[in-house]
Amino acid sequence: MNDSNSDLTHLNLDDREILLLGTAHISRESVELVRTTIEREQPDTVCIELDEQRYQALRNSNRWETLNLFQVIRQGQAPFLLANLALASFQKRMGLQTGIKPGAELAAAAEAAEEHGLDVRLIDRNIRTTLLRAWRKTGFWRKMMLLSTLIASLFEKQQIDEEELARLRQTDTLSAMLEEMGDALPNVKQILVDERDIYMAEKIRRAPGKKILAVIGAAHKPGIVSRLQSPPQPQLLDELDHIPPKPAISRVLPWLIPAVVILLFVLGFFYGDTDNMADAAVAWILANGLLSAAGALIAFGHPLTVVSAFVAAPITSLNPTIGAGMVTGLVQAFIAPPKVRDLERVGDDLATLRGWWSNRVTRVLLVFFFSSVGSAIGTLVAFHWLKDLL
Repeated sequence: MNDSNSDLTHLNLDDREILLLGTAHISRESVELVRTTIEREQPDTVCIELDEQRYQALRNSNRWETLNLFQVIRQGQAPFLLANLALASFQKRMGLQTGIKPGAELAAAAEAAEEHGLDVRLIDRNIRTTLLRAWRKTGFWRKMMLLSTLIASLFEKQQIDEEELARLRQTDTLSAMLEEMGDALPNVKQILVDERDIYMAEKIRRAPGKKILAVIGAAHKPGIVSRLQSPPQPQLLDELDHIPPKPAISRVLPWLIPAVVILLFVLGFFYGDTDNMADAAVAWILANGLLSAAGALIAFGHPLTVVSAFVAAPITSLNPTIGAGMVTGLVQAFIAPPKVRDLERVGDDLATLRGWWSNRVTRVLLVFFFSSVGSAIGTLVAFHWLKDLL
């Protein structure tokens, strides 16, 4: 049955009472609602829509000060960190309009539960697992749509207030929004929303106590209610925690492209015109080098970073184990390392486009991204001249 408060839903599951509190992650009203609900209901356990990584990020405001950019780039984690920051940037800008830090109501839920001596359970799936599943289970063109959506979100200036947030918490509005997302990016919606609904519902089932309060984003409440009212499927947790391997094309393509390029040069040497081969070699160097350097310039990279992009891109394009962005990112981080101020202000600077370019932490990631894109485009452009070798 539903509570008179539309944000709170009561369910009876076997001999237990489950309360689902739908919130907005940048709402002052949601912060107050979480605290008053915990005080009034006094549940045995409070389940929170967080994983351990996001929980620690909310609790530790100084986490950026321990960030090792060199390690992030070397371990190939730069794309993941960049995507995570792009998502955080959108919520941060929304939060500035309401004066609330994104996820403040989730942090308030943990704090209130601890104050009352209640058990706290983190029920969401690891954010890295979610993003990797979304990326690897999405086709190339939909990946490009997802990537463009993330980039476009940096330029959006959507206005929102508490009244709008209250409207968005209503189930019918959210259902319509999710239907639109499902039409445009069905795989992404399934992984970001539907899978997490299943995951969190099963985690709520496993929470101890007779009375469970789950603090979740309102967008997830309809799906979780539906799952809790269906037979349990505990075997799904392991499946939903599994990161699928890279598609075969993703594993083969990085090796196929340099193999084709080298083969074209070899054939051109033995059977083609040597003048054409020289022109093709120059074209390969210029297309890769100039476009990768242009990407580094767009990110406001250091002049030496721009030079490193020009030098590295033609070489790294033939080496699948290292990319141009890895070289330029490391060079930028070495030449213009983040200062203490940059590390302290990463969270705040995400809120503005200017902040992304002025903060030395995010600028390194932008250098990595734009120089990589430039090199990839350069490779495609260079093929126009390489075909003349035959």
